[in-house]
Amino acid sequence: MTEELVIYHCSPTMAGMKTGSLFTCPKEEVKELTENIRKLNCRLVPKGIRLLPVKGMEHRVLLYMYRPGKLEEDFRNHEAQEILGVKGYPVGNVDQCVVELVRRLNESETFPHEIGLFLGYPPKDVAAFMENSSAGVKYVGIWKVYSDVETAKVKFARYRECTRAYCEAFRRGHTFDRLIVGCS
Repeated sequence: MTEELVIYHCSPTMAGMKTGSLFTCPKEEVKELTENIRKLNCRLVPKGIRLLPVKGMEHRVLLYMYRPGKLEEDFRNHEAQEILGVKGYPVGNVDQCVVELVRRLNESETFPHEIGLFLGYPPKDVAAFMENSSAGVKYVGIWKVYSDVETAKVKFARYRECTRAYCEAFRRGHTFDRLIVGCS
């Protein structure tokens, strides 16, 4: 797993604009991947970010980079709590919610629809997707938008620009660590 791969898939999370990002990387030897994740977390955790392997597949590993503080803030939203509670998550304990998400990812071939809440998607859009993934979609970008299209379009554009700027900065010689925005 290269720093460039992480930057390409996680720039908005690294920049503090987004709660979390999911991406896959080629499956390495377990020991090598574990060591790579450990080394990255030594640099990420002090800045308020975590990187976890959440699902192993035949040739790839699904990774989740997230900001625990931002996730906790997102989960204070009443709609998010309702969705998680109905789905049987231990609402009120963000770490245990992440553990439960990992368990669900590994027990199913499909993604649990509530995963959007772990990525910072609006609870209204997550709930609408869970009710009927195709009915009522107003716009499709990083997620399916059912409610506030204009706000979503602005976010999508900001995320794209952040990724472009981070990739360009990295190519110009900025270090990975320099691109990590610490939480305030």
